Amino acid sequence: MTHQAQQRHVVGSAGAGQQVAQLRHALKLVERIAGDDACYADGEAALDENARFTSAYAEASPIVQRRFDVLAAEASAWAATGIEALLTADKRGHTPHAAARRLANELATTLGRLGRILGV
Repeated sequence: MTHQAQQRHVVGSAGAGQQVAQLRHALKLVERIAGDDACYADGEAALDENARFTSAYAEASPIVQRRFDVLAAEASAWAATGIEALLTADKRGHTPHAAARRLANELATTLGRLGRILGV
């Protein structure tokens, strides 16, 4: 019988708070493309949220960390692809408001799921 030491999962180069900050930044960009010029939270509130995510991630079990990492990576990938498509369409003179709104809704939903995974 072999014994394997428990390994703690280590997040990639960006911490959980950084990943959430990047997704929130993408959400703001997409909302602008959608034509939404809403007011956003101040810098201190964003820093506080990032700290809560980072702390919750550090205290989470490895399986919870993996769930967070997988969802954050998937969201980053499809958000980048979606933003690229929106910007390409916009350069061609077709401002894709409806598509941008849909992507913004998906990003907001995913950010909520990330928070629930970590209990933030």
